[in-house]
Amino acid sequence: MMTKTPMKWHEIARTADKKTRHVMGISGGKDSAALAVYVKDQYPDIHERMEYFFTDTGAELEEVYNLLDKLEEDLGKSIKRLNSGQDFEHWLKIHNNLLPSVQQRWCTKTMKIKPFEEFVGEDLCISYVGIRGDENRQGYVSTKSNIQAVFPFVEDNIVRDDVFRILEESVGIPEYYKWRSRSGCYFCFFQRQDEWLGLKTNHPELFEKAKAIENNIHIKGFDWDKGERKVAQKGYTWNEAGTLDVIVNLAEKREKEGKKYKPKETRRWQDVVKDKDDDDPEDQSCIICSL
Repeated sequence: MMTKTPMKWHEIARTADKKTRHVMGISGGKDSAALAVYVKDQYPDIHERMEYFFTDTGAELEEVYNLLDKLEEDLGKSIKRLNSGQDFEHWLKIHNNLLPSVQQRWCTKTMKIKPFEEFVGEDLCISYVGIRGDENRQGYVSTKSNIQAVFPFVEDNIVRDDVFRILEESVGIPEYYKWRSRSGCYFCFFQRQDEWLGLKTNHPELFEKAKAIENNIHIKGFDWDKGERKVAQKGYTWNEAGTLDVIVNLAEKREKEGKKYKPKETRRWQDVVKDKDDDDPEDQSCIICSL
């Protein structure tokens, strides 16, 4: 007995009921931006039905908003801004001042996924996710039964080099890639130590805000019996390795040591970024935040 061949993502899109909504989340990252341009250029009929959205936490980098403006011009369509109705400090209090972490991703659930699910409501919906053909990770965005996720880049085998080509031929590579490997909030806990240093260098005011939030949490952990502040521990710092001051000091030391041995880079920063490896081939960062 012959088995039925599964439908391709574009076949699912084109045969969907007219009432079915087509939505694509733009995170401010390279992959979702490239996917939007790719669908517009290669599948204009699907692009016409697409609703593009961006879930704004209020803690995004300026470079992300710049990319959104460029994308809207290239797509010829607006990108709807969603939000949770409250700022990060409000939700931090609701979660008993527990800073979000890899194990406790309440920020993604509360400030990204919930607004997205409210935006879709109970409508039948196809969600287009920008996981690439050369990645090995799951696209968790929503578990609601009325939302069907499709992965055009996976099925069409669009890989990292293709993504950079698509961007350079359209809206350009987001400028935060000069010092950071992903989009998302300025205080994202997935940042590497050198990326925290990049935040301090490129956005010192945001680095100080991240420090202030971390320090405020420490104050709440004051040991009144001993008259001293508690030592940095899990849930009280953005990074498990220590406070931001500790993290950045280590990164600065490594940077100074590296400059002693590395020749000055003369290529465009875009070419340097393209030659770098992704963080982790099995990166499990928050899809709706960072793609």
